[in-house]
Amino acid sequence: MTTLKHYFPIAEAITLLLQPHAEVVIHDLQSGKIAAIYNNFSKRSVGDLSLLEEVADHTKLPDVFPVYAKTNWDGRKMKATTATLRDHNKNPMGLLCINLDISKWEEFRGFLDQWVATQNYQNQPEVLFKNDWREKINLYVCDYLKRESTTLKMLSKEKKRDLIKALHREGAFNAKHAATYAADVLNLSRATIYNYLRKTDENPCL
Repeated sequence: MTTLKHYFPIAEAITLLLQPHAEVVIHDLQSGKIAAIYNNFSKRSVGDLSLLEEVADHTKLPDVFPVYAKTNWDGRKMKATTATLRDHNKNPMGLLCINLDISKWEEFRGFLDQWVATQNYQNQPEVLFKNDWREKINLYVCDYLKRESTTLKMLSKEKKRDLIKALHREGAFNAKHAATYAADVLNLSRATIYNYLRKTDENPCL
């Protein structure tokens, strides 16, 4: 006969895998109390009332509940999910709740947002970047990739040829060594760039 204790090792294994970020609680539907709790950070104990909403018909409980949000006693944010535990006759007898502490990840995300945020940056100093053709090539290539929804590694031969032509029309190759730089960026030889442009009578500066 299947009892709630049969599920205790599963609950413990989950906490070991996600240590120290997950608390797993097993609720006894018959008694309405907590039957087991692992990696306890919610300040509850075995035997405490589960304080779950009363469900008139346990047979209507889903096998797995959608992920939902919770707040711990100390204000930490958690995401949680619950599975219905059933006996050998598939009758609901308990709930296994996994509470995942995401507060540290939220702090880390906030740190990253501040670190990479650009809205507070000033425009590039003209005295430094007015003639920075490398920066201009970088920006144009970045915009092109964004428009095409692709990456440099995924850029096809035809797309590279189109990009080179577009760069030339923008005057990207007017600067000395610009063709060499563009070749390095696009993983092409300088001769290939010149060949692409020569076919359309668009000759870059050497």
